[in-house]
Amino acid sequence: MTPVLIVLNAGSSSLKFQVYDMFDGAEPRLVWKGLYEGLGGSAHFIVKDADGKLLDEITWSSGDRIGHEEALMHLVSWLSQFREERKPIAIGHRVVHGGEAFSTPVLVDDSVIQRLEALVPLAPLHQPHNLEPIRIVRRRLPGMPQVACFDTAFHQTQTDIATLFALPREMRERGVRRYGFHGLSYDYIASVLKDYDPQLAKGRVIVAHLGNGASLCALNGGVSAATTMGFSALDGLPMGTRCGAVDAGVIFFMLREMRLSPAEAESVLYKKSGLLGVSGISNDMRVLRSKAASDPNARRAIDLFVYRITREIGSLVAALGGLDGLVFTAGIGENDVATRAEVIAGLGWAGLNLDEAANRSGGPRISSGSGPTAWVIPTNEELVIARQTRSVLGATRAKLAS
Repeated sequence: MTPVLIVLNAGSSSLKFQVYDMFDGAEPRLVWKGLYEGLGGSAHFIVKDADGKLLDEITWSSGDRIGHEEALMHLVSWLSQFREERKPIAIGHRVVHGGEAFSTPVLVDDSVIQRLEALVPLAPLHQPHNLEPIRIVRRRLPGMPQVACFDTAFHQTQTDIATLFALPREMRERGVRRYGFHGLSYDYIASVLKDYDPQLAKGRVIVAHLGNGASLCALNGGVSAATTMGFSALDGLPMGTRCGAVDAGVIFFMLREMRLSPAEAESVLYKKSGLLGVSGISNDMRVLRSKAASDPNARRAIDLFVYRITREIGSLVAALGGLDGLVFTAGIGENDVATRAEVIAGLGWAGLNLDEAANRSGGPRISSGSGPTAWVIPTNEELVIARQTRSVLGATRAKLAS
């Protein structure tokens, strides 16, 4: 039997999964990948093989009440039918927030779950949903090893100064600091950059993870030096529905003058702002691009997004003391030709020059000239989770054998 790892990434109404073969000393090899979406309503399941060939697809009616638990147990049943002499040996989970306690992936136990639950207020859109399948597995599949892999951990290399807010020291002692997110994505880019440009991988690189959630990370020799997200996943760039950086005084105005409750204000900042809030149309860049020529509000949202990216890149260039390369990744970064072109046009001062033909074809290198280079590199957070899960399992076994 070939051992396999299951990687899970849970959202509020979705459950993404990938299954990897594990061979001693080799990179985890993708076997199947799929998605449950519309959980809690008319749920839909789809699964493909590593080459993208459709293997199975099911749609349930809203009356079937398919939630995360039902989806997870359906996945276990599906794998039992299609596993082809494969045996699941562990599950790796994406967990957005690890706080200060977790700088590396960790084997899950009751204590770990309690400590991660305490971080829910720092990532209310993500953390509860990340933890739900962990609890389900412990209840329904007792004995199955689970590993939590954190979006915050990659940024633990930053200096103390880079993580500080100018707030009273006692707040820092209670964990109020800059953490940074999207670390699994940045970890992957840092691990493969040498395959694209070995010299650049040793240099000063800014990675733009641009999707419905968006942030930038300054890498120095493949190590996180600074990032745009901070205490929560709300900070930094405007995103699909999140505002990004905002003057804290705006929050007081919302509470005092608009008389919003804390929960209502939080909902505005996390769910009604960003591209959606500015445009009044959509949080989807594809929709905004299709309307930009005729709707000034769509164009305004796009322009703000690009402006903030170029402005924040300037701050990260300062943090790095220069720039050798820029990498675009994630949904918008990998697929939106126009956004890449507009960002690079705004970075002429940094010596970046766009190769328009290469940009239209998706790169990987989309710059020309002798200045800093620009790249399009698809991210793979699930592979990083598989790598980290295998590493934790290996370390655990070695500890037990010693």
